[in-house]
Amino acid sequence: MQYRTLGRTGVQVSTLVLGAMNFGSIGHTTQDDATAIVDAALEGGINLIDTADAYSKGESEQLVGKAIAGRRDDIVLATKAFLPMDDERNHQGSSRRWLTRELDASLRRLDVDHVDLYQVHRWDPTTDDDETLAALTDLQRAGKIRYLGTSTYPAYRIVEAQWAAREHQLSRYVTEQPSYSILQRGIETHVLPVTERYGMGVLAWSPLASGWLSGAVREGREITTNRAQMMPQRFDLSQPANRARLAAVERLVHIADDAGLTLIQLALGFVTAHPAVTSAIIGPRTIEHLQSQLAAADTLLDDDVLDAIDEVVAPGVDLAPEEKVDTPPSLLDPALRRRRR
Repeated sequence: MQYRTLGRTGVQVSTLVLGAMNFGSIGHTTQDDATAIVDAALEGGINLIDTADAYSKGESEQLVGKAIAGRRDDIVLATKAFLPMDDERNHQGSSRRWLTRELDASLRRLDVDHVDLYQVHRWDPTTDDDETLAALTDLQRAGKIRYLGTSTYPAYRIVEAQWAAREHQLSRYVTEQPSYSILQRGIETHVLPVTERYGMGVLAWSPLASGWLSGAVREGREITTNRAQMMPQRFDLSQPANRARLAAVERLVHIADDAGLTLIQLALGFVTAHPAVTSAIIGPRTIEHLQSQLAAADTLLDDDVLDAIDEVVAPGVDLAPEEKVDTPPSLLDPALRRRRR
């Protein structure tokens, strides 16, 4: 396992992160399953575990908390808040009211007195940056969190948050957690240059593109990833974007074979090869999944392999741009880009 400094924090983290999104009802993962995966991940050198309040409505945090009991100090622990936890309209977002309450709930579920990294799970166009940062700064000073981070923020919002922190003398975000894979390279255009400019750590989620780069989606074969059941539209091969992804996967398989690598090793090695990326977040449901991903822990891709990948998916290109979650609302809602008379 390789280790890198998380932004400018001085904290050393593994280049593979154990993501716990599949712990609980989402991935049909029991406490025994979760504990076994955590045990194997730590044994394999992973030292950062990432979860969120919304993962199985808090169940993931509970499973993680029990799995790490007795060894908390050896783990860099990260969680997130923002997504709705129930139907109450104020049980979501990045307001002081919600983040203060929900962090306490996360700490209870995790059975810890602090988390190392607390991340705003999505950017919130309805809440000022100084509102959110002031709340997080107070929580940091209270000893409940060590560092602040964001997830899937557009580049301009990352910049605005950095400016707000400077202007109001608040703690700043030190990490960003974007979606990034061979098939979704759009963040190379704007987000990664910005995170480099501000010295932020980058924890990339979905490096296997929801299973597209795991080997579970191949031409002429039954799709085996459980994501196809959860999000069937993303694997509907009648859609042009999905046909383009499938064509890219078949070419990538040949590149991996020629390099003596699995497709998973190629995919994870690509993400961690970018100089702006600190770590890739893996989200195994089973020990078998974890072992196949841990095999990429020390994968270093040669320049000729990276050049071949660029020929398949050009730098800065998203093969499925409609799946991005950092799109400005005005691009999704016509009413927001049309002046009312």
